[in-house]
Amino acid sequence: MSRKRHAELTRLLEEANHRYYVLDDPSLADAEYDALFRELLGLEEADPSLCTPESPSQRVGAPTLTALPTYTRRVRMLSMSNCTDEEEFRDWVDGLKTFLKREDDTLDFFVESKLDGTGLELIYRDGRLETAATRGDGSTGEDVTAQAKTIRSVPLRLQGDAPSLLSVRGEVIVSKARFMELNRKLSEAGSEKTYANPRNFAAGSLRMLDPKTTALRPLEFFAHSFGEIEGAAPTSQADFYRLCTSWGLMTSKEAGLQRGATAVVQRYAELVSARDGLPFEIDGMVIKIDDFDLQRQLGTRSRSPRWAIAWKFPSQETTTTLNEIIINVGRTGALTPVAILEPVQLGGVTVSRASLHNEDEIERLQIRPGDRVLVKRAGDVIPKVVKVMKSMGGAAWTPPTHCPVCNTAVVRETEEVVSRCPNFGCPAQLEGHLKHFAGRRAMDIEGLGEKLIAQLVEKGMVADVADLFALEVEPVAALDRMALKSAQKLIDGIAASRTRPLDRFLNGLGIRHVGERIAELLAIRFGTLDAVMAATEEDLLAVDEIGPEVASSLTAFSAREEVRSVLARLQAAGVAPQPIEARTADGPLAGELIVFTGTLEQLSRDAAKARAVSAGATVGSSVTKKTTILVAGEKAGSKRKKAEELGVRVLSEDEFLELTA
Repeated sequence: MSRKRHAELTRLLEEANHRYYVLDDPSLADAEYDALFRELLGLEEADPSLCTPESPSQRVGAPTLTALPTYTRRVRMLSMSNCTDEEEFRDWVDGLKTFLKREDDTLDFFVESKLDGTGLELIYRDGRLETAATRGDGSTGEDVTAQAKTIRSVPLRLQGDAPSLLSVRGEVIVSKARFMELNRKLSEAGSEKTYANPRNFAAGSLRMLDPKTTALRPLEFFAHSFGEIEGAAPTSQADFYRLCTSWGLMTSKEAGLQRGATAVVQRYAELVSARDGLPFEIDGMVIKIDDFDLQRQLGTRSRSPRWAIAWKFPSQETTTTLNEIIINVGRTGALTPVAILEPVQLGGVTVSRASLHNEDEIERLQIRPGDRVLVKRAGDVIPKVVKVMKSMGGAAWTPPTHCPVCNTAVVRETEEVVSRCPNFGCPAQLEGHLKHFAGRRAMDIEGLGEKLIAQLVEKGMVADVADLFALEVEPVAALDRMALKSAQKLIDGIAASRTRPLDRFLNGLGIRHVGERIAELLAIRFGTLDAVMAATEEDLLAVDEIGPEVASSLTAFSAREEVRSVLARLQAAGVAPQPIEARTADGPLAGELIVFTGTLEQLSRDAAKARAVSAGATVGSSVTKKTTILVAGEKAGSKRKKAEELGVRVLSEDEFLELTA
């Protein structure tokens, strides 16, 4: 039975290798592949006769792609054994302690982020790049020298006191931001081909037959080890990283020394927490004995070193079955299809729902109920379905023609990717409307939280935003987790919101395409709510920064009978939004269009915007040709790059504070 299972595992793993490395079309999620591979290793450990030269355990990666020249290396590129929890990691450390006859608190471990890219080896002779080769099967790879030379982080000539021979190994990766931008552009261009993850993108880009195509891809290379080295003698992994920096090679900024196993466990927890904020995808961390003498004592197995292990993160993608597709109706009436999944563990949580975005995405994926699908989760956001792994031939899903909640016929405007329920009184939209209306950037009603809103709607006490101003203390006090004191505080908060500034009120109404910035422009230009509601498209288009889309949306909103009824009741309840003044004409930032990016240390984002406005500036949300100043905090990303490309003035937070003092 074990021989038959071994043959089946061999077939599945070889097929997965071929689809992943050769076709760039993965058939198994990482967690599934790892589970099958570990099962195969277990069978071979129990029966060594199963470990033949054809076994996947003797292969380290992919077969050579015959369309590229082959390269045979002198020192084989090994793979890495892995663990998935603290117990397995400490078992590995116990083995080291026994072999080396040392306690783990005397051992220095070098810990690196396990970058989720594709392996590459660079061979330098006398400091000059001679050859670049993919991992291949470990011994033989693909010669991608011409492609590697197009990667800007790959030095064509090493700096400083370079060794006479260096074969440096590392990962080719792409940042998450650049990957998302590329997929967005492909989608907007109508391309059927988008990439499942940054790893596949990096692998496919490196193996392009035309180096000019590779040159257009935003790839980066990070060094992590070496195969051969002559003319330099690093004594440890930390020493090797130091030398790499001196030679002009990039290494991971998250790498560093840890003394003892407990420190490594703590570092693992830190990386798990920091994972989603890092610019690159990582799927674990690599732990190595730092001292090279100790590495040599420990030696290697047939396919992996004994002195290193990869501690993998909880999987963030896996496969499961799509049971059905339901429709969620959001605050703006958008109908969003949601996948109901066979529950599966993903990233440490049980996942049973995933986003399908819109009708066009379902058509692009060709997804049907019953299919086996690949699900990905990043951070704490709702997981999304990435692709169909196996079609089960079910019936095609039909988009709804009516709102599933109020049965109003849905509409889909030209250029829109979603259908919408146009019923302003749709119950499904009500809770979202109320939450947005009460938010701190709108009417800022203290005490009106999500759970209380749900109760008010469920009890029929509120059917629209105007009903909030008719609430009384005693009925509210009778709700769950409420009392007279908290009910009175809520009623007082609602009363205090009656005279909020006009721009905050307009933002709270939730008009499509009218956010904080447009609401501010409208309040300054028209002065009163009645004037805004009476404005024609021509009036609106005369306002700088307001285009046809906003003008059309606002006039359509104003013309709806149910909207006018709600506004009339609000005014009858004493809601009187106050005019706001135009910006200071002679302030230090008068006439400037300012954008903020990154993390500010001394100001909240809202406080920074308020400070800019009081200094006479206009605050924008994205960098354009009209932007005149970008304030860049910590971890400033694509906005800073775009600003530099456009020649926009970039200020630090301190410079901004000094300028507006």
